[in-house]
Amino acid sequence: MKKLTAALMALFTIGYCFAQTPAEKQKIDALLKKMTIEEKVGQMTQVTLGVVCTPVDGVLDTAALRKAIVDYKVGSILNVTGHALTLDQWHTVVTQIQDEEKQTRLNIPIIYGLDGIHGQTYTLNSTLFPQSIAMAATRNVALAAAGAKVTAKELRASGVRWEFAPVLDCGRQPLWSRFAETYGEDVYIGKTFGSAVIKAYEEDGLKNPTAVASCMKHYIGYSASRTGKDRTPIYMPDIEMREYYLPQFREAIKAGASTLMVNSGEINGTPVHANKYLLTDLLRKELGFEGVIVTDWEDIERLYTRHLVAESPRKAVAMAINAGIDMSMVPSDFSFYTLLLEAVQKGEVPVARIDDAVKRILALKMKVGLFENAYPEATATANFGKPEYQTIALDAAHEAMTLLKNKNNILPLAKDTRILVAGPAAQSISALNGCWSYTWQGKEEQWYPLDSKTIMQALVDKLPVGNVSNVSVRGFDSPANYDVDKLTAAAKDADVIVLCLGENAYAESPGNTRDLALPDNQVKLAEAAAATGKPVILVLAEGRPRFITSIEPKMSGVLMAYWSGKKSAEAIADVLLGNYNPDGKLPFSYPRSMGEMVLYDRKPTEDIREIFNADMNNTGYDPLYPFGWGLSYTSFEYSNIQLSGNTLKGNDTLTISVTIKNTGKRDGKQTVELYTHQHFASITPNMQRLRAFKKIWLKAGDTQTVSFTLTKNDLAFVNAQLKTVTEPGSFDVMIGGKKATFTYAQ
Repeated sequence: MKKLTAALMALFTIGYCFAQTPAEKQKIDALLKKMTIEEKVGQMTQVTLGVVCTPVDGVLDTAALRKAIVDYKVGSILNVTGHALTLDQWHTVVTQIQDEEKQTRLNIPIIYGLDGIHGQTYTLNSTLFPQSIAMAATRNVALAAAGAKVTAKELRASGVRWEFAPVLDCGRQPLWSRFAETYGEDVYIGKTFGSAVIKAYEEDGLKNPTAVASCMKHYIGYSASRTGKDRTPIYMPDIEMREYYLPQFREAIKAGASTLMVNSGEINGTPVHANKYLLTDLLRKELGFEGVIVTDWEDIERLYTRHLVAESPRKAVAMAINAGIDMSMVPSDFSFYTLLLEAVQKGEVPVARIDDAVKRILALKMKVGLFENAYPEATATANFGKPEYQTIALDAAHEAMTLLKNKNNILPLAKDTRILVAGPAAQSISALNGCWSYTWQGKEEQWYPLDSKTIMQALVDKLPVGNVSNVSVRGFDSPANYDVDKLTAAAKDADVIVLCLGENAYAESPGNTRDLALPDNQVKLAEAAAATGKPVILVLAEGRPRFITSIEPKMSGVLMAYWSGKKSAEAIADVLLGNYNPDGKLPFSYPRSMGEMVLYDRKPTEDIREIFNADMNNTGYDPLYPFGWGLSYTSFEYSNIQLSGNTLKGNDTLTISVTIKNTGKRDGKQTVELYTHQHFASITPNMQRLRAFKKIWLKAGDTQTVSFTLTKNDLAFVNAQLKTVTEPGSFDVMIGGKKATFTYAQ
């Protein structure tokens, strides 16, 4: 019988620290000693709700539930069967599950997990906020944290204490179907928002009914798919991984993330679920993560069925567990349980590795208070659906709105403007919310709250009767939404056309696309609108940038609305009508063409276009709209950039200040962004890197001085030896088009 070496077994004895007191650690150790190997393996098994449900959503099958919990000793359940449930249904489901657990020998409670990507996805009438890509556009970290706190409360109110969020994948491949779940292409924004959201989920203390255990995902590099297709191969050198994809997870661990979900793909030919270097050496030993590592959907099985790195299903299980996986989202059967037992019996997985995983799982359950009370809490239920949550959602949607173009100040529209509303997104609620919205895909509008507004409805609500005409219908894909002749005829009586295009909701692989071009029927609609001679305001409801290069010159205004949640329509209408002064900033570079998607933090050789020898120019970074772009109905002037010194030495700090004046006629918010560029380094320096940002509010005519503090760590990069270093040399600091230079000396 094959045995693992003592050295390898020792690797699996990494300590755990979920339990906060010695008494709790002793309780876990004592419980572990009582457990059979079957009970331990059961704790590592997670199944989907459909395994224990009848065909009716939210109704449990008593026999199937007993089989899962009593016979297979399952430790965790996740998901829904079809759509979001009511609060009462969730309470019934969770109560029945925990009641059944009481029939087991050791009474170890079940931990339930759900994806609350932009609000509590799977409870009806929960509050949905902007998707992460739109939250990043707000540049308002406190607002993102406020939304996360509401999500935590509404999850906990549902009886659920494990939140499968946030997504920390860096959105540097706009083809990727989960782009909307990221904070965009910049590392600093990603790690800043990500760590703030994790703190918001957990900082109240996980035994408190206002907090949930977070799950940082998807470790690591998931968003860097070569083709942009979900769950497809990534090819990535370690230096790129450490520079652009690891910092977010490092900060999340520092912020106290309790759990981690693994990248479903493979990196350089090795599936991450089978990669001991990434899961144990890097994550556990180098980064010091001590929480639970859970797989994504059936990803252990896929080591055998899709990745073809395991010769049998049992070998796949052994490979993943030995690599460092603690819990398997199996999720639709009990195969993992059976196969892991066999692997242990055959000596392919050491009991020490099993014990290590189970300690972490038990500690998580203890941390969230399940051992004291595993049932829905009345104090938590009282926190569901409070009116102030809608105010936070509206604030977030307002600040996400990013005005990309405003030719001749066509916006804001006067209240007496006769508006023709058109386009597939004009009467689509799902196209304003996107993925993970009461259903996985977010397309089934019957599950959205009854008071959800469409763009057309929001405009009607805010304008005099008769000022809004409409040629759109419900149903994003309805042929009536693309009727060019109807639009052309209706435009005769309008002063302006508000054309609502973009993408309907999608999630994960169903959102895969072969290119980012808008569908032909949308392009033809835009061209027909422009051909009427009436000004056209293009509103983009989309989860990733779709190409508008051919139609953009014909548009008088362009508003990027993203998927901004429950209050998207109201926020769009407020911006179009001037009730809100837009202040969103792009968290990605809006590409001009498929053949050239260069990111803002490009290398010098990406910037330069060399035609022949000295005949060259700096047009390599030529997006339709650059990273950080976003217009306002007022204007801001930057001046007087000053440094506290010309040299930053060792561990000292350098203060940079700049003066901003609101030179327009409206009060407004402005995000002040600080970028740096190192002149020379051992690794080719980026042309610019975002190092800090602050969002301020200025009355018309007012002036404010904003200060930032930099340390050597803010200037660091990953060198050829894969060490994060700050090298001496000259740096430019750039804010609002102003530049100053300083030197870093060790």
